[in-house]
Amino acid sequence: MRSRATTVIVAAIAVGVIAHALGRDNPVLAVVIDDGAQLAAGVAAMVSCWHHGRLERARQRVWRWLLAVGFAGWTVGQAIWTWYQTFGGVGLPSPSWADVGYLTLPLFALVAVLVYPAQSLTAQSGGRRSERHLARSVLVMDGLVVVGSLFLLAWTIVLRSIVEFGAPTPAEFAVAIAYPVSDLVLVTMVVLLMVFRRSTPEQRATLWVLCLGLVALSASDGIFAFLVSRGATEMPPIYDIGFIAGPALVAVAAADRGGRAAVAGARPASPTGDLGHLLLPYAPLGAAVALVFTQMIRGQTLDDVERYVGLMLIVLVLARQLITLLENRILLTRVHDSQAGLHYQAFHDPLTGLANRSLFQERLAAAVSRHRRDQQRVGLLFVDLDDFKRINDSLGHAAGDVVLQGVGDRLRACVGGDDTVARYGGDEFAVLLHDSDDPEQVGEMMLAALRRPFRIAGHQVTVGASIGAVVTGASEPDLTADALLRRVDVAMYNGKQAGKGVLVVYREELTGLAHPDLSTLLAAALHGDPYAGTIDVHYQPIVRTSDGAVVALEALARWFSPVLGSVSPQVFVIAAERSGLVAELDDLVLDRACRDLAKISSGQPDELAVHVNVSASRLGGPRLESSVRQALDTHGLPGHRLVLEITETSQISDLEAAADSTYRLRDLGVRLALDDFGTGYNTLAHLHALAIDIVKLDRELTASDGHGHGSSRSEALGRSVVTIAQAMGISVIAEGIETADQVCTLTRWGCNLAQGYLYGRSQPLESLTLGPDRP
Repeated sequence: MRSRATTVIVAAIAVGVIAHALGRDNPVLAVVIDDGAQLAAGVAAMVSCWHHGRLERARQRVWRWLLAVGFAGWTVGQAIWTWYQTFGGVGLPSPSWADVGYLTLPLFALVAVLVYPAQSLTAQSGGRRSERHLARSVLVMDGLVVVGSLFLLAWTIVLRSIVEFGAPTPAEFAVAIAYPVSDLVLVTMVVLLMVFRRSTPEQRATLWVLCLGLVALSASDGIFAFLVSRGATEMPPIYDIGFIAGPALVAVAAADRGGRAAVAGARPASPTGDLGHLLLPYAPLGAAVALVFTQMIRGQTLDDVERYVGLMLIVLVLARQLITLLENRILLTRVHDSQAGLHYQAFHDPLTGLANRSLFQERLAAAVSRHRRDQQRVGLLFVDLDDFKRINDSLGHAAGDVVLQGVGDRLRACVGGDDTVARYGGDEFAVLLHDSDDPEQVGEMMLAALRRPFRIAGHQVTVGASIGAVVTGASEPDLTADALLRRVDVAMYNGKQAGKGVLVVYREELTGLAHPDLSTLLAAALHGDPYAGTIDVHYQPIVRTSDGAVVALEALARWFSPVLGSVSPQVFVIAAERSGLVAELDDLVLDRACRDLAKISSGQPDELAVHVNVSASRLGGPRLESSVRQALDTHGLPGHRLVLEITETSQISDLEAAADSTYRLRDLGVRLALDDFGTGYNTLAHLHALAIDIVKLDRELTASDGHGHGSSRSEALGRSVVTIAQAMGISVIAEGIETADQVCTLTRWGCNLAQGYLYGRSQPLESLTLGPDRP
């Protein structure tokens, strides 16, 4: 486009020079060439703006059509001017009807210049109509302040004497004033637009050509106004170059479609540019004020033009300050809204809209602080969705997100407005109850709400949850938010251990699990660090009920810590599972049990075996099999003397791999038992899939004493399990036997192996009595 603009300028200069040269010898031909070129340029600008405006989108169409209307008026004025000069013999026909057409262009060109950046501001401001109006108003007022100031300076210094000399009539005065004022306004707006508008390189190129054309027109207009005010009878063709080049350059700008480039590549605002934008109107204004004050000090009287223009400048400056105040107010509102939005994003989960972990911990800390100060109770729930990964794997993460949103809505519906529901992690939710003594009731409502299926993409999806609940004691001056979270997390994890989908309220016996150093101390104890205490192995006999003979020993870990005291096995086994230490704990007990059994085997019957607990999560992993093989080889113990009890502390993740592992262990001669059968994870499916030799009935199934004391359902289940096991060739050991009546019940069922306080508690190896001890 630069080459086309250069060609236009060169051609205009050439036409002007030729016409000027011909004017000496053939004035009529010079006028025809000059006026014809101007008329042709006006028609070209009008047609180009109209035609290319039709091809553009609305944002780029408006300014072209405005210029097309302006140049239509200008062309009509030029046609009238040409008629006067060619057929009327008037060398400089002014004032005339041609001036009306000419002055149409500055009016529409000014609106086009204002619309050009305003349309771009639409993209920049995201469609904020009020901000676009204010930005456009500031640009107009800045332009008017600059124009008024420059006009006041020009009037006082030069223009007043010129106009008074060459414009004795009102019409001549109007023409003499109209051209310089309109051109001054247009040029000022063009300068403001070029200096402060943010645009892409393509837009700037179009804008430069457009503005260059308007400035060329204004330059020739200024010369024309000067000649009119001086009473000239003609305007030399050389001065009409702007009237030829200006419309032609506008035609080139309108035809260029590079200006439609997106504003995404616009120049960023700079602090210097913003400061210049604020100060630009005040530079000429300050000069005008200084000139007026100088006149007043010298005793010169201000004329009407100076008074009216000065009053207009005062009004404009006040209006601009008002708009600035409105802009500041809008800016402050936007900052406030942005801060509120950022605060919301910082403290809320974007998926569910619930409070996030940060906000929840902040509110929990405040609630615990109130509890310490005012003894106000704090209720807390921790919700962990069961097997949520299955939903993501089967239906996709998008469906999982929908489920999480639904879970959040249902949890929120179960609590009051003062309570806080938070998404604490991926599929974990935490609930803070305001002054509640009964979190268990709320937790049961949540479990009931989550049992209802979700409808996702034509599928019914059911999601379960394990919930831990805790409520603070009457007075706990040393309680912290972290301690309370550990308590509710321990309760939730116990729910997971109990088979999922249940609510567990925190109990005093689980206190050790909530100790912040529990896992660290357990790891140290497993590595033999004296400060953490020692992990010993005690043994509980397993007997034959018919004669009380000890047929096996169950190895049980016991831990006494100088820091924690005597730690319950239920506590440190769960801690080992959660912290990834369960394999080390199992292997320690396995090695000690094999060593101790080998030590006492010389005086005992060969069938005496030792039972060692192993976590179900280890089945299928290579480390368990290698640990068993190493323990047997190290202590010279045959495989049939070892029974591995698969415990209930965790779930079997891969049943097929676990089954293969049990068969490989059986190849070593090792027998396997399902511990606590009838509760938790152990099911008939495991009994069928795994290479099981022994089933240990959970104490819940052996609580009946045969005289109606105990659950008839439990008795029926226990009797059924014994029948099924015998049919499959699997031995049954009853746990928790404390009375002779229970032994009678077991005999009636056909179970002849038992374990419990009736036959002995767990003791160190040196305290065991291995002879018959009939009840």
